[in-house]
Parts: sequence; structure tokens; C-alpha cells
Amino acid sequence: MTTTLMTYAGPVDDLAPVTRTGGVPLVPAGFTWPQCAECSGPMQFLAQLPVNTPGAQGAEAAAGAERVLSVFMCQNDPGLCDEWDPVAGGNRALLFPRAGLTPAPVPAGDETLLAETCGIDCTARDAAPYHEARGKWSEACGRPLRDVLGQLGGTPSWLQHDETPACPSCARPMSFVAQLEEGRDHRTAMNFGRLRIRLRLRAVRGGLVPVAVLTGRR
Repeated sequence: MTTTLMTYAGPVDDLAPVTRTGGVPLVPAGFTWPQCAECSGPMQFLAQLPVNTPGAQGAEAAAGAERVLSVFMCQNDPGLCDEWDPVAGGNRALLFPRAGLTPAPVPAGDETLLAETCGIDCTARDAAPYHEARGKWSEACGRPLRDVLGQLGGTPSWLQHDETPACPSCARPMSFVAQLEEGRDHRTAMNFGRLRIRLRLRAVRGGLVPVAVLTGRR
């Protein structure tokens, strides 16, 4: 089985139209910056990732993706806004068409953007599960494990038990899209509180509705 790793590709411009963590989100007209349901403050932008239809995997699928998933999480009061919960309103994943996106106006606040913008390479490895593919990539490339920023598609790596959410519309399990690590440098990394973020989509008429899911507990 092939695992598509997302690996650190060096610093990139904050507005780069590439797969990345950090920087400023590229958004369609009419975009409103997500607010936390608990504290009402603006969320922090974490990443923009390529998204294909469920089942399309690998680096080539990522390169040809026609949609972008933008991931946000509240960091205004870490740990008190239930930002690990998929439905509590402390995180948000928004799905956009890839064409016609422009930089979003960034709201005031100290916790809306990450301190570092990292480019991401999508690298297919003939290994599974994720932790095994991650280790083999690190060994083969002579690079630290922290340079693996997550995976695109494949099978999620759970810290505890399987917590796959059900679609609130059809009650069926959601499709797994991506998994993010906190980051390569603890000084500029996302603050997951020793968790990993997993992203899932639920299919609806006319498209897909994304939901951000964090697993593990503090």
C-alpha cells in the first residue's frame, strides 16, 4: 500500500498558491474569516491542502486537484475552546475551488497566522501504516521525522482508538482526507497540545462539506 507523505519543502511566500502550512489563506470572493463558536475570536489559519474526490490519492492526484482545503483552529485561549472536537466550533475546514482565489484580508489579532510558512512536497512511499512510511522516508532521506508534516489520503493514524465521525446528514462514516503534524520547529509549530489533526469530508449534493477533527485528549 502507498502512503502519500506531506514533507517539508522549505520556506515559501506567505501568499504562494501551493500546498503549505502557514501564510495567508487564498480564498474566493465573499469569504468570511472563521470565528470560534466558544470565544467569538478569529481562528488561526493552519494550512491549505489540495483535495480530490474521495479515493484519489498520491502525489499526481494532489498536483491535479481542482479544490483547496483551508484549515483553521482557534488559538485565542488554547484548551478552553474545545478545539479538538469536530463539532464544538473551535476548528473549521473550508473547501474552495482552486481557480480564482485571492489572499484573504487578515483580521486583527496575535493568533490569526502562524509564525512560519512552510512549503509541502507530496511524496509517495510504498509503505503503510503512516508511522512506518514516515520512518522509512526519514531513514532513506537522512532527514528528521519532524520534516514529515503529515499525510494526504490513505489511512489515519490514531493516537487512541478510531474516532471516525459520522455525517450528521446521512449518519455514514466520513471519508478521510489528510492528517497534519504540529510542525518541524516547536518555536513556530501549530499548537495541537500533543495531538494530530485529521481532516474528513462528508459528501452532500453538489459537493463535499469538510470537517476538521482532532483526536486525543489533554
